[in-house]
Amino acid sequence: MTLLAVGINYNTAPVSIRERLAFPAEILESSLQELWHLKEISEAAILSTCNRTEFYCKSSTANKQILIDWVAESRNIDPAELTPYLYCHTDSQLIRHMFRVACGLDSMILGEPQILGQMKTAYQAAYEAGTLGKQLGKLFQYTFSAAKKVRTDTAIGSSPVSVAFAAVQLAQQIFDKLSEQTALLIGAGETIELAARHLSQQGIGRIIVANRTYDKAHTLASQFNGYAIALSELPTHLAEADIVISSTASQLPILGKGSVESAIKKRKHKPVFMVDLAVPRDIEAEVEQLRDVYLYTIDDLQNTIDQNMNSRRQAAEQAEEIIDTQVGYFLAWLRSQGAQSTIRDYRHQAEQMRDEALQKALALLKNGTSPEETLSRLAYSLTNKLIHTPSIQIREAGENERHDLVAAAREIFKLKQTQ
Repeated sequence: MTLLAVGINYNTAPVSIRERLAFPAEILESSLQELWHLKEISEAAILSTCNRTEFYCKSSTANKQILIDWVAESRNIDPAELTPYLYCHTDSQLIRHMFRVACGLDSMILGEPQILGQMKTAYQAAYEAGTLGKQLGKLFQYTFSAAKKVRTDTAIGSSPVSVAFAAVQLAQQIFDKLSEQTALLIGAGETIELAARHLSQQGIGRIIVANRTYDKAHTLASQFNGYAIALSELPTHLAEADIVISSTASQLPILGKGSVESAIKKRKHKPVFMVDLAVPRDIEAEVEQLRDVYLYTIDDLQNTIDQNMNSRRQAAEQAEEIIDTQVGYFLAWLRSQGAQSTIRDYRHQAEQMRDEALQKALALLKNGTSPEETLSRLAYSLTNKLIHTPSIQIREAGENERHDLVAAAREIFKLKQTQ
């Protein structure tokens, strides 16, 4: 049996290919069962995110084409069109790959934590679909354990490396309780969505989303129980904001010194934390001159991010060492499973010998043989049966100069040298 995986990610395939290979939640269970029912596949799991789709299997063959053909057919793609973007891993390569993915070492943002949650979702989906078995299930458990150890023993996820995350972390340093603050987010693109997500995760009290297109603002705000406004309504709501984060594609400033000054007066000079993540700037530079306003630009945050990125790279080196050790642990577990069948067969054979000897002993007792003589015969017979085959095999090994087998026998049976 082989552990086998194929996949694509942000490094190997453009979004036009990645989106065609996505497996949304509503088809995941049926897709897992289809894959599992292939005669070569005995265990299966699918990880599908915006940046990667990977198929993990226990297979009777290392032939990746079987898996590629199924993927292509299920997503209605020509296999020849798909193959150039795919990577394949087997056995120890696959184990290491899964560990690295879960630790964020293979992510677009080094050390990002979301992928671990996505892998746990993939595990849960496969578990509920009934497509996990002993080996793949155990591999996921070792994967989660390795990721936890990397998170605990290194600083790989402790420092923000996205401007949105850095902005929210800075807000946490300025305000004691985000739960008591209102955040005004200007724009509705990816950066603002990330900022909204981070703020929501940190328990922000209230979110207002302002955008030139009201429908986009409403769509984003509704994800986080927020309130949407049009850009034209900014002067009305600016005074409500304790935190302002702006990232639009506007070529002209959206917030000028005058409007911010008016908002500060309405707030009775209660401080405002402002982050301008746009290039060109959304907030006039002169706003920084106002008392009770703490204005940061993307350049201010970028220096922090660069330092944090270096810190994560150093942590990633430590993480690779931890992964080396964890891969060794799982390989040792796999090898031990290979010995289980031998142990089971050996025990079954010994139990058969025991049962046969016991039946003969019971027959002797029934025929009137004394208990003492019956026990003596039972012990003698059982001992001979147990040592007969090993003795022949060891003798033949000696005759054939298989000293390794003789030494192994001494180790297995823990034999002491006799005079």
